[in-house]
Amino acid sequence: MGWAQRWRRARVRYRWLDHLVRAVDRYIEHSGYQYVGAITYFSVLSVVPIMMVGFSTAGFVLAGSPDLLTQLRIGVGNVVPRPLVGEVGTLVDGLIDQRTHIGVLGLVVGLYSGWNWMNALRDALTAMWDQHRVDQPLLRVVVRDGLALLGLVPAIAVSFGLTAVGGSVGGWLLRLAGIEDTLGATVLLRLSTVVLALTADWLVFLWVLTKLPRRPVGLRSAVRGAAAAAVGFEALKLAGNVYLGIIGGSPTGVAFGSVIGLLVFISLVSRLLIFIAAWTATGSDTAARQPVAPPGPAVIRVTAAERANPLVPAAVGAAFGALLTTVFRRKRK
Repeated sequence: MGWAQRWRRARVRYRWLDHLVRAVDRYIEHSGYQYVGAITYFSVLSVVPIMMVGFSTAGFVLAGSPDLLTQLRIGVGNVVPRPLVGEVGTLVDGLIDQRTHIGVLGLVVGLYSGWNWMNALRDALTAMWDQHRVDQPLLRVVVRDGLALLGLVPAIAVSFGLTAVGGSVGGWLLRLAGIEDTLGATVLLRLSTVVLALTADWLVFLWVLTKLPRRPVGLRSAVRGAAAAAVGFEALKLAGNVYLGIIGGSPTGVAFGSVIGLLVFISLVSRLLIFIAAWTATGSDTAARQPVAPPGPAVIRVTAAERANPLVPAAVGAAFGALLTTVFRRKRK
């Protein structure tokens, strides 16, 4: 028995293996790698304007609070070497003076990179669901992608907020009850934090898988895919924390390793999401509910049969009659 035949039998026998193979085929055939590259690029590009907006906000806060600015200068003087204190102070003053320009430029660049990121993400999810993008006016596409981005950002913020608040509130409740040092309470707190984080991630991914494709997708078909994406995302976050702990021991690792780690993390999350979309779209239940494509238009061709020449049958009959007459005459003789 050859390997090809064994592989076909294994796919027939194990449904999960056949499902996985079909998901990989869908991911490759619909240019999943290219979509992941585009999403990663615009994600990294969006980091810069987000930092610019953050610096602008900090400049407005420091400009309106002289006491906080004084404390910041004292803290910088205690941390930065003395020859660099003046340069850092000049940098802070320039940040405060140019806070408006920095904020406006950050918003403009952020809107451009954010729209391209959402456009690439929606096109990727649409392709994984084997849907064809309908040509629409550019303004309508920009508005819809912008609204989708405005809906996704609060969802992600709520997800991370629930994770952070869940741990802090749980710790506060344990301290209030006086059992924060017990092993059982600590284990229970960590488990509840993980469950809360998984639930929040599941809701976010469920919204992404069903609402971001350019055509409607059934909510029921994406439930398992969102759960798998939530588990994978938490695993990537855990791996990221371990990585940051490894590179945090050296200044060089913090300077360069954090940038490399952020790039790899964004790429892995993008790849996980696009592959989960392909895996969800190729499920047996999803394929069964998809409508069968109508056949192509029938082409009817009317062709007129050529009429036979009436002289031809007459000539054939005359020749046949002459032949019979000749035969009878010979028999009589």
